[in-house]
Amino acid sequence: MKIRIAMVEDDAGLRQLVAEWLGRESDMRVVAEFGDAETAVAQMASHKPDVVLIDINLPGQSGIECVRQLKPLLPAAQFVMVTMYEDTDLIFQALTAGATGYLLKRSVGDELAPAIREVHAGGSPMSGQIARKVVQCFHSPVSTVPVTALLTEREKQVLKRLVEGQLYKEIADALGCGKGSVNTYVRRIYEKLHIHSRKEAIDKFRVDV
Repeated sequence: MKIRIAMVEDDAGLRQLVAEWLGRESDMRVVAEFGDAETAVAQMASHKPDVVLIDINLPGQSGIECVRQLKPLLPAAQFVMVTMYEDTDLIFQALTAGATGYLLKRSVGDELAPAIREVHAGGSPMSGQIARKVVQCFHSPVSTVPVTALLTEREKQVLKRLVEGQLYKEIADALGCGKGSVNTYVRRIYEKLHIHSRKEAIDKFRVDV
């Protein structure tokens, strides 16, 4: 039986490339491809994949949220994040949501097929750099750094204006970027800080920023 694979990736060119790579493997078959989390959640269960490859940065809902919603729908499937993000907090968010593997896109050409076989066999494949970060976390003393230290400087700027009550357009104008960029920053802030609304941001992080 071939390993049935589904992909959730907004880059159509990359989806096609990965499908071609995996199509050369005699024991694998790509059964579904999706460009966003919402469509994947609505349609993936009918394809019954064994392994699901998911990017983190997707339009709309994030790949982490996609895993969280798909896991109950596909309890036997294994989820592998395929992303460019090496952020330690995102790694643990993905694993907590239900991912059993975490690969970096820059090394996916060499690692992908073996990783799919490994996760299908019960393993937890990770790119070398990611595995090292996970190990280092267990070796590090408990941190007293504020949780907002996980944010980039631009994300902190957005959060500060968010808790001050500014609208997305006002934030975009103040920072000289588009409203779509502000949406992306806010989504990343919510993911990193484990919050889901502006009210939570105001309640928890007014002082910290």
